[in-house]
Formats: sequence, structure tokens, C-alpha cells
Amino acid sequence: MGRNAAMTAGGEEPAVREVVIVGAGGMGRAWMDVVEARPGLRASAVVDLDLSAARSAAAERGWDVPVFTDAAEALRDAPADLLLNVTVPEAHRVVSEAALRAGVPVLSEKPVTPSVADAMRLAALSEACGVLLATSQSRRHSPGISAFRDAVRSLGGAGQLEAQFFQNPRFGGFRDVMPSPLLIDMAIHQFDQARFLLGSEPESVYCEEFSPPWSWYRGAAAAQAIFRFSDGARFGYAGSWCADGLTTSWNGSWRASAPGGSATWDGEGAVQVEGPGETAQDLPVGGGSEGLDAALTEFLTALDGGDPPSGEIRRNIRSLAMVEAAVESAASGVRVELDAVFARAGAAALAEARASGEMQIADRLSAWAGGPPR
Repeated sequence: MGRNAAMTAGGEEPAVREVVIVGAGGMGRAWMDVVEARPGLRASAVVDLDLSAARSAAAERGWDVPVFTDAAEALRDAPADLLLNVTVPEAHRVVSEAALRAGVPVLSEKPVTPSVADAMRLAALSEACGVLLATSQSRRHSPGISAFRDAVRSLGGAGQLEAQFFQNPRFGGFRDVMPSPLLIDMAIHQFDQARFLLGSEPESVYCEEFSPPWSWYRGAAAAQAIFRFSDGARFGYAGSWCADGLTTSWNGSWRASAPGGSATWDGEGAVQVEGPGETAQDLPVGGGSEGLDAALTEFLTALDGGDPPSGEIRRNIRSLAMVEAAVESAASGVRVELDAVFARAGAAALAEARASGEMQIADRLSAWAGGPPR
């Protein structure tokens, strides 16, 4: 629970949680709408490097709240029971670190940081401060993917899992000029979904990324990868962010092969299952909360004493490591072991912590050679 929560008469729950929202771009405004629709939450400040964007986003929703260009300043001057970090990835670490040091829980947009080293540092800081930091992996939260996972488990668990993701967004802005825009900014969703579906952890990856001649991105906007998981399963990924025509859903298109048959999901409709000698059948997908709203529900439940969210940084860091390993493999042309990624990242984070005299962080990092405990 944050430091300024107003308490009910029973003294157990906050009557209203004050939310500092950092980032007033498209995703920031989407999160503002989620906050506005949620009983028990109230925006206390909006932060953006562009003050006019912060002001207009607040005004559009009729919010009479202060606006800031600096998250640390907002945390000093506005009440805060949680912070939504919806900045560009390069700003995620500094914003989340400021909140953790102020004792304010953080729900961050993905990736939690651009690098595994920075994520390991934040994981150690979160643990040292006793303050929750989680990533919103919103595409874990859909009735469809839960139904697909249940179907795969009923078939005995996937030995081979495939995801295709083909979309054609014209974002403009930072994504158009960033390196590896597909792998770094989008593929983490499918990589995280694969961990959710397989119930296992990735060990290695071989990846190639490239730019089709018609791509409007500066960085490579297409990729193919194959991951080996600890239970022997393989996860294959093929994706593009410059695929005009016959696009997949934003959840991707999925197929799993298992001992008891196969299952598919197009990312939107029913899950289809077929066993040996059987007729294919559609399994209906139920309703319920999904996306940002479900990610927020999971986070608030944790703040109220429930289970840690699935995106808690020590859990989520392996999804980020899949991205970093895939980018490294594409650059080097060889298979990359995730243990090696964690070893290098941990050494870098540990060196930084020792150089800055942060021994509580250093002590935790020194024990995390294979990555933070889950």
C-alpha cells in the first residue's frame, strides 16, 4: 500500500487510491481512461515532458490535477498510492526507480526496462525497498489465451508451439526509428504468452531479423525465431510489422502440437481442438476482464494482499531476456543461451551497484547469477 492511502473506518483498505500517471501519449491516455473508469482510483497528477500534452490529457477528462515534467517532483508534491509508468522504454528505469525509492508501487508498461541489466537492478531495488514493481503484459489477460492454454493442457501439454504475428501499424514517432522495433517493442507480448502457455522457461534461441524492401521502419521490422524451453518444448515465432494484407489479430495466430492432438487459436475467436481420429471441435471462449483493465485488477489485488501479479518484475524478467537474447542472436548469427544473457546482465548490474555503494542491491544481485528467483 502506498504512503498516502486514505483509510476506511476499519483501517484495512484505502477508500480511494491516488494514482500518478507518467506519460500522456496514446498509451498514457488509454491508461487514463482505465483509471477514470475504475471505482476507488483517482488521478492525482499527470506527468509528461510535454506539459501541454499533460494538460490537454487531463482537461479532456475533466481532471483538475497538477501536471509535471518530472516524475520525482510529482511524487514529492502530489499524493501517490501507485504510479503508472507509461513513458517511452528508455525512461522506464529512471521513473520506476524514483517511485520505488519514494515507497510507491509501480505498474509499468512493457518492457519494464530496455535491458535485462537494468531490469535486474530494478528487481533488486524492489526487493530491497519492499515495494511492488510489475509490468503490464496485457496480452496475457484475455479469455481466449486462457482457453487456449486449458485446451493445450488437456491434450497433454505442447511439445511444439507456433505463433505468427503479422500487422502493419503506421505509428510514427519513436518506433519508426528505433532498432529492432518488432522484437523490442512487440514480440515481448508473444514471448510472454509462450511462457504462459507452456508453463516452462526458455533456455536458448536462434533468431534472424530483417527488413523487407517495402518496410517503412528504420530498424528491422520482421523476424523469425525458435526457442528451446526447459521441458524440451520448442516455440517458433514468425512476425512482421510491415505486413499489408491478411493481417493476424494483435494476439497473433497460434498452433500447439501435443501428445493428445493439436489446438489452434486465431487470437480472437474460438479455440479449435482435434485429437487423433476425432472431428475438430470449437471450444467457446468465455467473457471477462482483459487487457489493461485485467492487468490493473491483478496489480490492485496484489496491493490488497493477494497473490503477486504475473508481471511482477522477477517473474517478467524472463520475457525481457527472451527479447534480448533474440536480438543478440540476430546480430551474431548464432544460438544464444539465456543463462549467458543473465550472467552478463547480472555482472553489469552488480558492478554498477557496487560502484554507487548500494550494497543492499549488490548483495541481492550477487546471488542472482541465473536471474532473479521466481
